[in-house]
Amino acid sequence: MTPSEPSPFSPPSSPGRSAGAVDSAAGAPPVDALDSLVLHATDNGVSWITLNRPDALNAVTWDQRERLIGLLADASADPGVRAVVITATGKGFCAGADLRGGPSSGERTGERVAGDVARMIRRGAQRFIAAVLDCEKPVIAAVNGTAAGIGAHLAFACDLVLAAESARFIEVFARRGLVPDGGGAYLLPRLIGPQRAKELMFFGDAVPAAEAERLGLVNRVVPDGELAKTAREWAERLAAGPTRALALTKQLVNASFESDRAAAFAAEATAQEITMSTADAQEGVAAFVERRSPTYRGR
Repeated sequence: MTPSEPSPFSPPSSPGRSAGAVDSAAGAPPVDALDSLVLHATDNGVSWITLNRPDALNAVTWDQRERLIGLLADASADPGVRAVVITATGKGFCAGADLRGGPSSGERTGERVAGDVARMIRRGAQRFIAAVLDCEKPVIAAVNGTAAGIGAHLAFACDLVLAAESARFIEVFARRGLVPDGGGAYLLPRLIGPQRAKELMFFGDAVPAAEAERLGLVNRVVPDGELAKTAREWAERLAAGPTRALALTKQLVNASFESDRAAAFAAEATAQEITMSTADAQEGVAAFVERRSPTYRGR
């Protein structure tokens, strides 16, 4: 990380709310302001993406979602990026979508017509979550505080979830008279089963980090002060791994719930065929034979 880049877990040095942190009803912020609301830095092979609207508990606008989608696509295409961390500043990881409306949230400014909401969900929340699931690099969520609504689904879509002790997860949709969006009804049953998923979605109760870990929504809970350190350790360990093998492993696991045994076995065999041709696989085998630690280069 260069000296001019912001720390992944800290807001920019200028105090107070960024001039670009406008209410969504006021219109889209300019590009430089948007960059200050979604911080980005690449360090030691890790792409750090940090939501930075702490005064709004990091509720995301349409523009912020688009920036995250773009950064995740960039991570997939960049051979210098071998792992991704998504985190946030302040006391909230992500309080969900900014519902105040306006052009920057992707909502129509004229009269609503049939299909508008479905189109908005497909173009916004669902693309957002799909970008995480489809990222070709391992993605870690470092959940520093409240993750609600699509903010919870953003965390659950990540490959690994670290949570600070103060974090909590809330399926807020039923509280608002809504059904879950952003892939919630797809993600939760696969993580914790249909009965538990329905309990969380029907009641909308806050789930503390320790309970989330017990349910299987979180890989590990750490003290608040150790979240950044642990996230860095995990991310750098992933970044030092066999990148293509991890990408194919992610694809196999994500597809497993939609595959029958024959399809899953065929996909596994094909993935292994591809992996065996990589330089990292050759290095892994050579290191095993030579009784040394492998040095993977992501190729």
